[in-house]
Amino acid sequence: MVILTGAAACLALASCSTTSAPAPKGRELRVSVADQKMALYENGAPLRVYKVSTSKFGVGDSPASNCTPLGKMRVAKKIGNGLPPGMVFKSRRPTGEILRPNAAGRDPVVTRILWLDGTEPKTRNAYRRFIYIHGTPEERNIGQPASYGCIRMRSMDVIDLYNQVAEGIPVVVDKGKLPAEARRKPEYVYVAPPAPVSPLKHAPASASPAAKTSGETQLASAKTVPAATKPRRG
Repeated sequence: MVILTGAAACLALASCSTTSAPAPKGRELRVSVADQKMALYENGAPLRVYKVSTSKFGVGDSPASNCTPLGKMRVAKKIGNGLPPGMVFKSRRPTGEILRPNAAGRDPVVTRILWLDGTEPKTRNAYRRFIYIHGTPEERNIGQPASYGCIRMRSMDVIDLYNQVAEGIPVVVDKGKLPAEARRKPEYVYVAPPAPVSPLKHAPASASPAAKTSGETQLASAKTVPAATKPRRG
């Protein structure tokens, strides 16, 4: 676990806006509780299929039920544009703390938030219940019901989704399976870009302590701290 400090923290906080490139029209999200998957559709055809995690308490929209609402909703707000993977949110604001996947004993909302609002009577409580599509550090539980009402995703998956959709996109959560064409589509898998090649042809046998990878350089400005008060789980 790390805490961003100084200029890095200021940059992260400043970038927490909902502004992103406009997504194409004609898109919608369909979530299958049975499959524990979500499909992104465009003009009736599936573009992406992601593994997700819905509520371990079942489905429904009653206040304080911790259930995932069934029915029609929309993405009312997108939060976290440009923030690094694993950024912890508290009350929808980035804290500066970054968690790696499957951090022991931690279960906050991380990386991105897509705040859902109901568009029919049976989902009318979704917005004030703070039902989100969001990243989770508990990536080992993706693919099985494990949330407290929200729709959880892996951090790199929710970043990809965030960049593909616009505020207002329709979201439908259903108990049944995804349509056959979506079930046949391979699940989205994040592929990390290749590491940059060093221009040096003959590197010394042992690099000096100052020679660090780009990831180590990023973490050099971060301060390791004890576990903080747990933010809201979703």
